[in-house]
Amino acid sequence: MSSVPIDLNVASLNCSTAFKGLDDKEKLYLYYLSKACWEGAKICLFQCSYESPAIFSLLQLTFSDVLDESKLNEMKLKSGVSENSWNQFLAYSAAFYSNMGNFKSFGDSKFFPQCSKEDFASIVKSSFMYEKESSIMDGLLTDILDLIYSIDTVKELGFPPSGTSGYYSSNVTNDDATAVQKFLDLNNISAYNTRIFKSNENPYCFTVRQAAAAKTETIVKKKDGEEKKVDGLDMQNEMKVDVMAGDYSSLMVRVVENLEKAKQYSANDHQTDMLTHYIESFTSGDVNAHMDGSRAWVMDKGPAVESYIGFIESYRDPLGTRAEWEGFCAVVNREMSAKFNTLVEKAESLLPLLPWPKEFEKDTFLRPDFTSLDVISFASSGIPAGINIPNYDLIRQNEGFKNVSLGNVLAASMSQKAITFLSSENGDEEMYKSLVKDAFEVQVGLHELLGHGSGKLFYENEDGNFNFDKSVTINPLTNTTVEKFYKAGETWDSKFPGFGSSYEECRAECVGIFLCTNLDVLKIFGHEGEGAQNIMYINWLNMARAGFVALEFYRPETRSWGQAHMQARYCILRCLLEAGQDFVSIIKDDSKGYIVSLDREKILSVGLPAIHTFLNKIQVYKSTADFDAAKSMYIDGYSQVSEEFLAMRTVVLERKKERALFVQPNMTIEDDVVVLKEYETNFLGIISSFNERFPSFDGELLDLWFQDKEMCKPL
Repeated sequence: MSSVPIDLNVASLNCSTAFKGLDDKEKLYLYYLSKACWEGAKICLFQCSYESPAIFSLLQLTFSDVLDESKLNEMKLKSGVSENSWNQFLAYSAAFYSNMGNFKSFGDSKFFPQCSKEDFASIVKSSFMYEKESSIMDGLLTDILDLIYSIDTVKELGFPPSGTSGYYSSNVTNDDATAVQKFLDLNNISAYNTRIFKSNENPYCFTVRQAAAAKTETIVKKKDGEEKKVDGLDMQNEMKVDVMAGDYSSLMVRVVENLEKAKQYSANDHQTDMLTHYIESFTSGDVNAHMDGSRAWVMDKGPAVESYIGFIESYRDPLGTRAEWEGFCAVVNREMSAKFNTLVEKAESLLPLLPWPKEFEKDTFLRPDFTSLDVISFASSGIPAGINIPNYDLIRQNEGFKNVSLGNVLAASMSQKAITFLSSENGDEEMYKSLVKDAFEVQVGLHELLGHGSGKLFYENEDGNFNFDKSVTINPLTNTTVEKFYKAGETWDSKFPGFGSSYEECRAECVGIFLCTNLDVLKIFGHEGEGAQNIMYINWLNMARAGFVALEFYRPETRSWGQAHMQARYCILRCLLEAGQDFVSIIKDDSKGYIVSLDREKILSVGLPAIHTFLNKIQVYKSTADFDAAKSMYIDGYSQVSEEFLAMRTVVLERKKERALFVQPNMTIEDDVVVLKEYETNFLGIISSFNERFPSFDGELLDLWFQDKEMCKPL
């Protein structure tokens, strides 16, 4: 938990060249897709915290009609606050917008303004809109000002009492959510687009709300027609669950309206089918329709405008089964995509190099589309550098997937990357500075394509048949036939609640550093000879350093991790340290605090065998749905932080560098032509972009907040 510093870096996504390469029809397709993505992104506010939708509304009102220099100066003078307080308010506002909430998208910890409560309120009341909407703005300040600054209770996303989550009413516990998940699994209902609300009158009665434009009740029946119920965990009484569509209805209506407009400019039948199914899903709440849309999306190879939209990643749900809204639109970078396509062509020869037996790999590698994209709009709480989607196991296993590397995101984030805990004397710091972008490009490619894109899950189908030969498939860890598998209705997310996302990221990261030792892979990315050896070294060094820096995201109070990727990298560091032979060392240093070093001569002889063994276990436990073994190794083992590491964590926190914020462009239609508008790379640039992205006060959004206010308010 931290305040927002005024020296926080702001980075711009360079996309103007990519945008200019589109024709008028493609730009209109992009424009309406982007609007659909951003209207849906307001859902992230509700998924984040109780107070986030109200903070958003308050900031939108505060900055309404004032985003020119003279009006801003007038507002600042009227507020009577110091220049420092004014800048602190701007810093907080920009950070809030960038994270679509008051918890960091990378780390899930709460942040708050450096300026005082009194100055915060003074700035709000100095806005031009306050004269018209003082009753609303005063009411919001009364409701949430203390929560904005609260630092003694909830500090992170999670279940109460230590955490908070917008996916649940405030009275829902971990046991409640786990019990309801059992109900959903038994009825083959996806949790991706849902929230859970618990009755205040009956603690065994729950409502599962599905995001949808249309408000309908889903009747859940047994096959024999009787209402389906399931006993709760550690509960004396039988619990009852109602499933209803229509959550975020007014926002989902806008998403659907813009997708309908985008469909008029589809480039082909695949895009038309994709949007038709998305519209059906977002109207009804049926995730199966979104799966059908994803199938059409997978078949749309190499489009000029790439996009994906919906409830996608489950990182922020403390149970790990509900997904955050995400929508992105981007333009293909054809030059960089050619490298990734070559990697796809080589994939079938690279997959057998991975540690697990062939029976644990998919029967057929479904060659995906793998493109480098320049992002125009990424509407969610944060922006990754690469994505492997869809996240539906059945589609990935049997029909295919896509990989995307977000090139302009990668370039912007690497240019802002602070260099700490590396030696300047042995040349590591300088080599890291010059090569980390190229090394990370290789890592992202391998991580997405052959990390997330590899491995088989063993399933029992509803008809009792299996997707593997149960009589002869041998578990390489036990040398016995496979006895564990996913039963009908179970998914990766539901079978590995709580840590499945981090576990999978660890698997993909391990695949990346494992395969980057292959010289043919490095050659694909243009690295040969000594240059290839340096890229390999920096990639491994970067992983070890990242594992050390990851200590920032460990929560000693709850003995938990606040970020899936960083937990994964810490576990990999632990594995590399466990390999011994002074392969990786962490040494106390007067000037640097600590120095992380890695013996490049031992990557193949010490590091690679250690990752080979670790990665094999990770995959076997995942393939066989062996939750207990995975938890024992990953959570109870490698994720644990010793007293020695806790002492190191203090230094990491002292020297941490905040992640840069991204300012994203907007699009407008002028004389029937779509025009790209970019902004300055500062706090006002971010604030201006959001104020112009959503130019009017959203009363419907605030109505949604008031509707659930009492159910979601922290206890």
